[in-house]
Amino acid sequence: MQSIKRRDRFYAYIAVLVYAIIIGLSFLFSKVALVYASPVDTLAFRFALSFAAIVFLIAARVFRISLKRKPWPRLLYLALLYPLGFFLLQTFGLMHASSAEGGMIFATTPILTALLAAVFLKESTTTRQKLSILISVSGVISIFVMQGVGMDLTNATGILLLTVSCLASAGYVVLSRYLLRTFTPPEVTSFMMAVGFVVFGIASLLGHAANGTMNRILAPLSNPEFVWSVLFLGILASLATAFSSSYALTKLEASKISVFSNLSTVISIAAGAFILGETVTIYHLIGSALIIAGVIGTNAKPKTRQGSIALEGV
Repeated sequence: MQSIKRRDRFYAYIAVLVYAIIIGLSFLFSKVALVYASPVDTLAFRFALSFAAIVFLIAARVFRISLKRKPWPRLLYLALLYPLGFFLLQTFGLMHASSAEGGMIFATTPILTALLAAVFLKESTTTRQKLSILISVSGVISIFVMQGVGMDLTNATGILLLTVSCLASAGYVVLSRYLLRTFTPPEVTSFMMAVGFVVFGIASLLGHAANGTMNRILAPLSNPEFVWSVLFLGILASLATAFSSSYALTKLEASKISVFSNLSTVISIAAGAFILGETVTIYHLIGSALIIAGVIGTNAKPKTRQGSIALEGV
């Protein structure tokens, strides 16, 4: 039994690591997609692909979902947090604040997650874990600060919206862990993708109808770069990350999973260097080291005999 539990936690760590890698690469693909389509249209295409993939997987009997005799309306609260609340708040927040400010604010999500998990899930964190989360957050913030980025308090509206989007993301992680006691990861993921498909699809249609551009709604698909980008965003950055995070949340505490999101900054730096040829400086390396150290510190436990650190469940 103990070996099975250790194996499950090992797979959970693999799943959340895959989640962090995909999210880190998604920033690059989002930049490409937004060259050819508006944020709402990009989200509409993204979740249309995700929903189509879900339908295919269900039809192919890769997995089954059944919401009979389950309190499925509770999943609506989850969908309001993510994808609806998070993406809408983030999109409008970035209209009033810079992406760098958004990155700094988003780095605080693990702190918010730990606080919400303590209140609603009664999950406790040790002093070492609290310090490790702060170290990880400081690593992200230090990278932006050393780049000369600061908080422009005149962008109060954008900063507020981005902060609330982080709260929505933290709330999603905590509520997911609670609901996954009743629902399976495929059920949670399918519901989220379906809601995203319907809401963002309708928003895109209404936007084009209001602007008289219905004949241009499929225009972005004529660009191969957009097609490849939205395929990545829809299949991997939406669907695969939803599956991996949902699975991990059935095995690991919310605070342990949330801190992995800061690894996306490390992945983004690496992708920028290897794919776009961007310069990596010493402060990128120092900040990345702090992020990684914080993630390891949050998810490690001391061995009682040797006094060394071992990754929990491995």
